[in-house]
Amino acid sequence: MGVDAALHGAAAEAALHGALSLQPHVAGAFFALAACTVALAALLAVARTRPPWWCDCAVCEAYLTASWAGEFDNLCDWYAHLLRRSPSQTVHVHVLRNVLTANPVTVDHMLRARFDNYPKGKPFSAILADLLGRGIFNVDGDAWLFQRKLAAAELASPALRAFASGVVASELRGRLVPLLDSACSHDDDDDDDDGGKVLDLQDVFRRFAFDCICKISFGLDPGCLELSMPVSAFVDAFDTASMLSARRATAPLQIIWRLKRFFNVGDERKLRESVRLVDGFAAEVTRQRHKLGGAASGSDLLSRFMGSISDEKYLRDIVVSFMLAGRDTIASALTAFFLLLSDHPEVAAAIRDEVSRVAGDDDNGRPSFSKLKDMHYVHAALYESMRLFPPVQFDSKFAAGDDTLPDGTAVAKGTRVTYHAYAMGRMESVWGPDCSEFRPERWLRDGQFVPVSPYRYPVFQAGVRVCVGKDLALMEMKAVIVAVVRGFDIEAIDRSSRRPKFAPGLTATFAGGLPVRVRRRGRPASGHSPPT
Repeated sequence: MGVDAALHGAAAEAALHGALSLQPHVAGAFFALAACTVALAALLAVARTRPPWWCDCAVCEAYLTASWAGEFDNLCDWYAHLLRRSPSQTVHVHVLRNVLTANPVTVDHMLRARFDNYPKGKPFSAILADLLGRGIFNVDGDAWLFQRKLAAAELASPALRAFASGVVASELRGRLVPLLDSACSHDDDDDDDDGGKVLDLQDVFRRFAFDCICKISFGLDPGCLELSMPVSAFVDAFDTASMLSARRATAPLQIIWRLKRFFNVGDERKLRESVRLVDGFAAEVTRQRHKLGGAASGSDLLSRFMGSISDEKYLRDIVVSFMLAGRDTIASALTAFFLLLSDHPEVAAAIRDEVSRVAGDDDNGRPSFSKLKDMHYVHAALYESMRLFPPVQFDSKFAAGDDTLPDGTAVAKGTRVTYHAYAMGRMESVWGPDCSEFRPERWLRDGQFVPVSPYRYPVFQAGVRVCVGKDLALMEMKAVIVAVVRGFDIEAIDRSSRRPKFAPGLTATFAGGLPVRVRRRGRPASGHSPPT
């Protein structure tokens, strides 16, 4: 009897212990089930109520079903098609609550005349908050104004410009040009029939721009342009975070990605993991600057910002914003430029003639900053390239209050309003019947570069938020163009500027990269004058 009682007692105790151990799992399962039920109910409620911005128009149906992909390779090309067909150069994608425009008058309205009514807005900031935080590209008001004033003052400094120019010259002389030179005569499994190594020029430019921005902005040298070395985990994480952040903006309802973020599943889980690596890199950068002496230790931008900011999280956001502006946009613009140049060898010949005439043998074809400013045809060719392939294809604001656009389009408070720079470069109403042609001479008058209204060409934005790093970016890109075009012929392999294919991201990136064949040139011949 005593033994039986003991056995029964032990069994009861074991059963109780097992039940208690299962409680957290059962509770978790019930919680997940309840949450999914609530989420499903919310989505069904939205579907039943059919919000006022919902519609069954052809544009919204094509967007939701992706039927546009049967005719267009890229969403941006479909948008350009819609905007060309619109008499007002404005269309409304109701399911995104997004008004898109390629009308320069409307762009002027957004970026200048009614600037206060078209901030970045909380919905935009929420989309990019995990990656960009409180960085300059993701804030409005005092936070934006503080960063802009500080950045503008530092970027205009002659000392910083000289420092940046020296960094770019060093990277060209010590890394980029030798890398291209070595690619001209390799003999391995990747070689083509002409004996030249096939390079992914997009990858090369991304590495080059990464090295430059790290030196200029942080005073650190990652040595990324050594192709024998794998791209750092940070670079991969940054690219993934950029792609997934951009994908959030394509969701018809923010609740979709917000629910994924709450439950840490799918793309949102990958984004969180990528941002964690980005955070680690940014923390290491600031730690290294502190170790080297912080604000008093160097000419780089971060050292100068550290003199005014002590908040480490804020510094992290600034570091990431520098990376987005200084690496991705530069690499995107240069990649598109050399793709176009491969299709237009006459432009390359005209560039070589101008470089020889203006710079002679200055620094073995890598002229000074002052001489770069005198190369009007190079400047025109770069602007023409970015007209067709802007590094940032579109930019969105959110209406702070009800408004009516100059073309008569009514905009309700909270509506996303997007100017589409990629589409604007392909509008006959803006650039004439030859808008699809790569023609640098459209920017020249008597051999001198003549700019147009920034509201017609908003590649660097316009108005109050115009890019503060524009001059430094142009210097870097022109220095690369001069050095590469003078020393090499670049031929794109199985790629054409006529029908590009883009990968998703915050900046324009070619899907599959840009495979090229590189050939070394001898001393440039004269006789090709830039058109006027």
